[in-house]
Amino acid sequence: MAGFAEAVPKPGAQSPILFGSGERRITGGERGNATTFENLDIRIESPAGIYWCYLNPLERPSFTLPLLRDLAAMQRSLKRIFAAAPKEEPPLRYFVVDSLTPGIFNLGGDLTYFSELIRNQDRDRLREYGRACISVIYHNAVAYDLPLVTIALVRGDALGGGFEAALTCDIIVAEKGTKFGLPEILFNLFPGMGAYSLLERRIGAARAEKMILSGQIYTAEELFALDLVHVLAEPGEGETTVRDYIRRHGRRHNAQAAIYEVGRTIRPLAFSELQEVVDIWVETALKLQKNDLRKMERLALAQGKRWQAPAGAAVAG
Repeated sequence: MAGFAEAVPKPGAQSPILFGSGERRITGGERGNATTFENLDIRIESPAGIYWCYLNPLERPSFTLPLLRDLAAMQRSLKRIFAAAPKEEPPLRYFVVDSLTPGIFNLGGDLTYFSELIRNQDRDRLREYGRACISVIYHNAVAYDLPLVTIALVRGDALGGGFEAALTCDIIVAEKGTKFGLPEILFNLFPGMGAYSLLERRIGAARAEKMILSGQIYTAEELFALDLVHVLAEPGEGETTVRDYIRRHGRRHNAQAAIYEVGRTIRPLAFSELQEVVDIWVETALKLQKNDLRKMERLALAQGKRWQAPAGAAVAG
């Protein structure tokens, strides 16, 4: 492909990321910044004004502390890009979060880490972890207070915190057959990093509670019927579908970004609300019994086996 330079992804990535004229890859915040993104790949497409953020964790595809640190650094970097640009000429119009782990968007909270902290009754570190999560969740949910339209491209399973992360975006584009769910009830806990707050604002409290308490796994098609997924893509066509969406709606970006801002104004999400929920989550987690923790650990083991298995392989559990 003449005119393109290929960036080699980490092992297990779905496909190479290509960069052409007007595009650049960031691996250390803004160039010259000492911060490094070991768990993210970033691509900026200047002509289209798209900021692509690919989750590409070195460890398991859950919200580990290293991934959370990189996401927080990425968010600061994104705001610096806007701060350095003329206000009348926004440098970006769309923020897209995607994953390079085959078959997985994100599996949610770091269950192995949770189990360790709960067994040790380590309230402070549990709260620290929860607040790191909601900081990332909150800033994306308010679109960084920038004129951005945020899009989650879900090409693999989005469970627990992975589902919560997708829900923070204005638009969810999902490939048919991908799975979404909040399985925390299986080990006597609840998703404490924004699920209730985000779902209640979209589908109402009754349906949000039903979804959380059931632990049911939903397909992209089922969530499309509930208006939680906004655009369905054929398997393998997710990125093309996002590009088509942006191409079709790009001329209306000014109005579209404003409408989502209006929604956030009418149904504001306060950071203090997320903090209070995290505090309830911490106290609930510390009350888990040995049997609950064994279930959590079995799920973590099954997730680990699946992540290490070849793409498409089924793992019992």
